Amino acid sequence: MTATQNINTTETPTAAHQANPADSILRRLATRAMGLTGADIERIVREARLKARRGKRAISYEDIEEGIRGNRPPVPYDLRWRFAFHEAGHAVVHHALDLGPVRGLNIDTGQGGYNLVGFHLWATDTRDWYENMLTMLMAGRAAEVLVLKRVSSGSGGTDDSDLARATRIAFDMERVLGFGAEHPLLYRPHRDPGEVFGHDPELAVRVHARLEAALDRAAAILRKRRPTFHALAKALFDAQAMDEMAVKHILTGGRSA
Repeated sequence: MTATQNINTTETPTAAHQANPADSILRRLATRAMGLTGADIERIVREARLKARRGKRAISYEDIEEGIRGNRPPVPYDLRWRFAFHEAGHAVVHHALDLGPVRGLNIDTGQGGYNLVGFHLWATDTRDWYENMLTMLMAGRAAEVLVLKRVSSGSGGTDDSDLARATRIAFDMERVLGFGAEHPLLYRPHRDPGEVFGHDPELAVRVHARLEAALDRAAAILRKRRPTFHALAKALFDAQAMDEMAVKHILTGGRSA
């Protein structure tokens, strides 16, 4: 699942991140806790405090991390690799298209992976931006095809899934954003693209063609950056959760930017 975060173009310097250990710990915990509800986190912190109190010591990062890990069943080996490739695909394409920072990746959920990504506000709302967004959303599926030669249902199945969001964007490009191949100046909104496709098969063909083009483009980016893609997937498989600095280190080849 891809969670988004709009940002401006001013990033916090790396040195500032490194100079504040507390911020670093909070980012690591936030990455590890992706997918949990507020109630889950509140309970985990409460239990960690109780554990520390019983040990007559201060609460530690390890107490909370252990609580988060204990809240989730272990992810089977093969499934963990699939999650790792899927989320690494999103991250590599997001970075390659310069959409914004990758804030964190997590495959330690048992219910699919999570990535938190940011977007540069100055780059939004153009046709190129929407096409880049489609490419990023289709990158997880492209990664599975590229490495595993078959896909899972992980890209779809829910209204906030990659396929649902990509379909909505492609539909809006055709019907409401002025980028359509047919009658681009007409504003024709609808709450349910699926309902429209049943009555307009030609529109369904055009929307699907946009998704296919985005999938092919994502695959081409991953093939071009295969060493980085595999390195990130391996690191994510091993760590199961990576914060922004760890992801950035691999995406930039160890460079500071």
